[in-house]
Amino acid sequence: MIDLYYWTTPNGHKLTIGLEEMGLEYKIKPVDINVGDQFHPDFLAISPNNRIPAIVDHAPADGGAPISVFESGAILQYLAEKTGQYLPGDLRGRTETMQWLFWQMGGLGPMAGQNHHFRLFAPEKIPYAIERYVDETSRLYGVMDTRLADREFLAGDYSIVDMACFPWIVPFQRQGQKLEDYPNLARWFESVRRRPAVVSAYKRAQEVNPNPQVADIIRLVVEGPAAVKS
Repeated sequence: MIDLYYWTTPNGHKLTIGLEEMGLEYKIKPVDINVGDQFHPDFLAISPNNRIPAIVDHAPADGGAPISVFESGAILQYLAEKTGQYLPGDLRGRTETMQWLFWQMGGLGPMAGQNHHFRLFAPEKIPYAIERYVDETSRLYGVMDTRLADREFLAGDYSIVDMACFPWIVPFQRQGQKLEDYPNLARWFESVRRRPAVVSAYKRAQEVNPNPQVADIIRLVVEGPAAVKS
């Protein structure tokens, strides 16, 4: 059994996707970041950076004591290595996958996150900041679009990289982007969103957080972008 410390954010969705795809048994431990649960001492003992997600694996591969892991990319890597799934074992395939996972962790996630903050949540609208992060998000979408021009998924076969990137593309409308501007990315998005494990992962979000915005995100994944208009 794996305990998943989770909230309904893109980084949280990465892990429900990963766990569903890998067929692992898990229990969600909600960490409501809107009320400060991430600062509770019990959670900080698992995730010292006070960020979700985090996991505790009660049955690690070495048969020893439970292992806790924080940082979404590190958790996906850990789960892939635990199960032998979605991360190639050969040198070249693993390197290809890991460099794109680091790209997501260092680029797509942080830049799209700043986009969300300055467009939607900042108490003061700062045009320079909004333009900067919308433009950088657009550039990163373009990187993905180019990468996907001659392949179905980002690192060859479907992998933890696709699981990591997909939740950050789901809120494209909130990021000031249009999928039709990136045809290869749009094709990839449709392919990933239709996967049964991805649909199941997003439906778990509704169980945890019935917020209307979460419901819109679930509809977008389950029914497609046309179901939710900006």
